[in-house]
Amino acid sequence: MSAALFDVEACKIETIADLFGNEAYFASLEAFWSLQMAEVENRAQQLREAGWGEVVVLERGDTFHSWEHERMAQAKGGRVYVAIGHRGEVTFHEGYVTTKEARRLECGEALEKVARPEVSSTVNAYIDLHRHAAVRARLVEDTGLSLRVMVAHAIAGSCLWSVRIEPQKAPNDAVAESVENCLSESLFDARRREVLALLGFDADTPTVTAGAPDGEGLCVLLRRLIALDDAEVLRVLAVVMGETLSIGTSMIEMLGQHMGVTMADVWQADDALLDAVRDREVIGHLLADVAGKKVAAENAKATSKVQRGIICDCLTGTNGRRRHESWVPRWMAFPASAYTERGGVGSVERSMRIAEPAEVENAGPDTSNPLPQAA
Repeated sequence: MSAALFDVEACKIETIADLFGNEAYFASLEAFWSLQMAEVENRAQQLREAGWGEVVVLERGDTFHSWEHERMAQAKGGRVYVAIGHRGEVTFHEGYVTTKEARRLECGEALEKVARPEVSSTVNAYIDLHRHAAVRARLVEDTGLSLRVMVAHAIAGSCLWSVRIEPQKAPNDAVAESVENCLSESLFDARRREVLALLGFDADTPTVTAGAPDGEGLCVLLRRLIALDDAEVLRVLAVVMGETLSIGTSMIEMLGQHMGVTMADVWQADDALLDAVRDREVIGHLLADVAGKKVAAENAKATSKVQRGIICDCLTGTNGRRRHESWVPRWMAFPASAYTERGGVGSVERSMRIAEPAEVENAGPDTSNPLPQAA
């Protein structure tokens, strides 16, 4: 409140005191700034009437850098700079010119008078606020245009919009290569390339999100979206949503179940997964999954390396093993489930989290087909 240039008591603006009563704050920032800027303009006008040829009111938050200016008397063309901080503090720097202008004066050159803006910052704010309100009121009635504006913001961002791309960070090169080469990524990339072409982006642009046509900004992108029909805009939206869909969340679980995603249609086991499974009990369960209870029991005491080899033989149909097609470990299915009661499986925990109460009561590891033990 101490930053106020206006008479607080006379304006009867509502204030709120802190816990100790040492400082007070204005209840309405809008009311404060309206009164503060009006007083800034009033004092600037008083300075002009007092003989200062120029009074420059800086934009709110802009800093007056003294090292970029030199002292200069009013009679020699010095001007007043008014700096306004974000917390409301106002500083009047009287009698300054820029360093460049000071050198010119030393050489006997006259200063070019900076043209006074046609309107003040208060008038500019008034104009911007009312134009914004008018556009927003019309935009809310035009759902088709609103969709395109939203998609443009999601792609290009703005001072209020910040959308991040899922980095798909893998723990090692093997996992990264497995994901990059999977069918799901190929299908998604094909759709992404179609959208890049629709928007006129470079074909080598890695993502639609955060991209821009020929390096241009939000408005150019919006013009291109306006030229597309609704079906095409929705195709763009779908790719942007896919690029910004977070990994390892309940949303993935919910969407997978809602859409009935069948992992066997787009995935098959590879070394990146099997080599990463080190737990003997879990490997035994995987072996029972693909080779059956009898084979699992016969090899219950075999090393993990041997059991893993049998799993690979069953998945590829080699070394005399019957091929087990379309196998998906329980953790990767929708909904996900566990092999043991030990926990620690993120997909299973998220599946439980979004399940209906009745489903949660019946959830847990599938014990209807327990792993047989060796004699």
